[in-house]
Amino acid sequence: MINTPQPGLISEIQQLIDESRQQVAVSVNASLTLLYWQVGKRINSEVLHNQRADYGKQVVSELAARLTAEYGTGWGEKQLRQCIKFAQTFADEAIVYAVRTQLSWTHLRILMFMDDPLKRDFYLEMCRLEKWSSRQLQERVQSMLYERTAISRKPEKTIHNELTTLRQDGLLSPDLVFRDPYVLDFLGLLDTYSEKDLETAIVVELQRFLGEMGSDFAFMARQKRISIDNRDYYIDLLFYHRRLRCLVAIDLKLGEFEAAYKGQMELYLRYLERYEQLDGENTPIGLILCTGKNEEHVELMQLDKSNIRVAEYLTVLPPRQLLQEKLHKAIEIARQKLIRDK
Repeated sequence: MINTPQPGLISEIQQLIDESRQQVAVSVNASLTLLYWQVGKRINSEVLHNQRADYGKQVVSELAARLTAEYGTGWGEKQLRQCIKFAQTFADEAIVYAVRTQLSWTHLRILMFMDDPLKRDFYLEMCRLEKWSSRQLQERVQSMLYERTAISRKPEKTIHNELTTLRQDGLLSPDLVFRDPYVLDFLGLLDTYSEKDLETAIVVELQRFLGEMGSDFAFMARQKRISIDNRDYYIDLLFYHRRLRCLVAIDLKLGEFEAAYKGQMELYLRYLERYEQLDGENTPIGLILCTGKNEEHVELMQLDKSNIRVAEYLTVLPPRQLLQEKLHKAIEIARQKLIRDK
């Protein structure tokens, strides 16, 4: 009789092998990342010591030829120029040491070609926090996540301070979580749909919806029933955000934002605060999703004082240039308002 290994033994051995492979991969990536930075720094130092404009090109060209002959095609001019760019972009060696075990070289190549340092830091910190793959990072950059996130509409000093707090203390602010607009093109809705159709599509595509919302959102309920003075009300979607440590009520609306939506959401939030909020949790946040909104209308209602946010949602992703123009305009309007209110 042949004795076969028990399934538990096989799975444990497989887990040990997989974990070891992962550790080796992380170690190799960390070593290569540091090597690329050191190579780039050394070349930069050499070039800076020579005043001739053409010296840098000559050094890279000759060095690439020698290294390729010795180590293969992985050390051509393109690779050396990426090392140079890497060292120039991430001049602080401490940052390189911090990210080398968390982000791959592919992640860093995407980040180092971003000209805006605040935008680059946003993607770097969110990538580390939510553990995006390089593909997910690229997709979020393409969807202009930074420009859609509330923090992009704040003064540069505020953005810098909140990213520093996230990096040093791991504390996430609501402005780093909530976005406007939300891109829900994956729902596959027809030209004409109801609020129920929208809600159903979100539940069906819940995993992708959570991907757009952020990895710390946990789904709790659909059509959450609450009873007040013998009357029943229903919250379209209820989530919990782990790092903000609060409930998030989402109300789905067709058409533009209307003033009456504020009172409705305030009722939901006060109920959740009184009957659902647990010890140690923060005050619930309300998110009203509409197909449009009037900025002055929203501003005059001072929704932030009620812990309510309003955002548009897009069921069809517009051309990138059109989205870019819309977001840049929104950012400029928000920053001009901050200057005006000082």
